[in-house]
Amino acid sequence: MTGEMSDARLAAHLAEIAGRILLDVRDSAVFEGKALGNAGDSTANEFLCHALRSARPDDGLLSEEEKDDTARCSLSRVWIVDPVDGTREYGEQRGDWAVHVGLAIDGVATVGAVALPGLDGGVVLSSDKIAALPAPAPKPRFLVSRSRPAKEAVAVAKAMDGELVSMGSAGAKAMAVVRGEAEIYLHSGGQYEWDSCAPVAVAAAHGLHCSRIDGSPIRYNMADPYLPDLLICRPAYADRVLELVADLD
Repeated sequence: MTGEMSDARLAAHLAEIAGRILLDVRDSAVFEGKALGNAGDSTANEFLCHALRSARPDDGLLSEEEKDDTARCSLSRVWIVDPVDGTREYGEQRGDWAVHVGLAIDGVATVGAVALPGLDGGVVLSSDKIAALPAPAPKPRFLVSRSRPAKEAVAVAKAMDGELVSMGSAGAKAMAVVRGEAEIYLHSGGQYEWDSCAPVAVAAAHGLHCSRIDGSPIRYNMADPYLPDLLICRPAYADRVLELVADLD
């Protein structure tokens, strides 16, 4: 059945199912805390990797929870997944964690789905189902880490008279911009390709600005998957944010 799906529908379908699996693991009452996070990671990863290899056997695969096979770098199409983005939040049984299923084509995050199973009723946002962005807030809201707000985000928010909004996973933050719960996600604290590929694909499809914090394009399927920074924001704010970040150097 999955072989007949478009890439976008496959991504959304698998992200949704992985989310259900993660809720079942969480609700089993067998694990808690860090053990819950580890169990969720391994269970969701096994499902996603098996499903993608079955549905798209000719594509490459990069997962946070699997040993990297850099042979993927020679391929045009590579699925990039994070079975549990926000393992800490998942282990704490919070709502701000996500499942990422993204597809990079020729280094560009082209297709993606982000599931937010911890929200009431569960939510899946994808690159092929586009909703209009809600009206922005009067003051720009900047999404930052719960424990380590990026210094650039703090400085730029101050310069723009913005407000800081603390949230868990990268996927939850990026989707908060898509959902109209904030206007700007400026991150500089270190991430990997699996943290942003699916969120960037979804955000870009919804018309949001997506780039590195120096304004350069975000590239995926690199030999080294470390991708330390990104900016996802309403297009009207992009030039000003990038200008202020450059002035911090």
